Amino acid sequence: MADIGLVAIAAVSLGAATVNGALGYGYSSLTVPVALLVVAGRVLNPAIVVVEVFVNLVALFLGRGAVRRVAPRVAPLIVGLVPGVLLGSLLLARVAPTWVKLITFGVLLPLVLLQAAGLRWPLRRERVAAVPLGTGVGLLYSLTTISGPPLAMFFNNQGYDRADFKVALALTRTAESTLTLIAYASLGLLGGDSNAMIAWIAPGVLIGMPLGHALIRKVDAGAFRRLCVTFDVWLIGFGLSRVLASLHLVPSPWCYQVLLVGVVADAWLLHGFFAARDRVAHLPGRLGGDRLAREGTP
Repeated sequence: MADIGLVAIAAVSLGAATVNGALGYGYSSLTVPVALLVVAGRVLNPAIVVVEVFVNLVALFLGRGAVRRVAPRVAPLIVGLVPGVLLGSLLLARVAPTWVKLITFGVLLPLVLLQAAGLRWPLRRERVAAVPLGTGVGLLYSLTTISGPPLAMFFNNQGYDRADFKVALALTRTAESTLTLIAYASLGLLGGDSNAMIAWIAPGVLIGMPLGHALIRKVDAGAFRRLCVTFDVWLIGFGLSRVLASLHLVPSPWCYQVLLVGVVADAWLLHGFFAARDRVAHLPGRLGGDRLAREGTP
């Protein structure tokens, strides 16, 4: 691994941890697209999971007051995690690293664009839908260490308020990271180069988490979250373009059309987001303020 690549991973880890401290999610979805350009998933994933067990436990401690209220609602989703984590861990151990990268980026790009669109379809039978969703999230997380976008979409879709949203994420991600760590250990994926990676990413987490927690109190949470999603689209689109070229599925420079499509789609959604906020801000009196407050919910 080139030193410049490891320095880049350390810097991205700091920025991603700041985002995670502010929003309650985003560490993996920002770190992984950059880190996979330098290291294989079999090396990166165990290091990320070890760090995320700590990150998620801290987030759970900060929101401990709402755990008893939120836990029954997310319990079916956590039950669904178990088979997904087992399957994803087995795939990580057996699938070629470059194809794991392709799967990671290919799944993430549409998910993040859907998150950017802010679409909602509230589910009446939430507990029934949560089990298969948990299985899918467990599969995605154990294979890629990313689960923030689909979980954020689900909890936001179901109308969680800001406090319950963060605690639901912390509960689910603590369960998935702990289960994944156990699965990785049983498959012999821990140790070696993965342990060395922890030394590069952990300092950024220790600094970035409290920094983000303090930062979100001073900025517009809705706008901050949306700009983070935009940056995520750029990273994932670039990573997907590079992997398509490395697998000779799409020749360079045509592979970068994927990045271009993602950037254009996100730019259109970003314009719509800020245009809608501007319209709401001009509503009379308290009505506009209440609407903006709701839009600030993750």
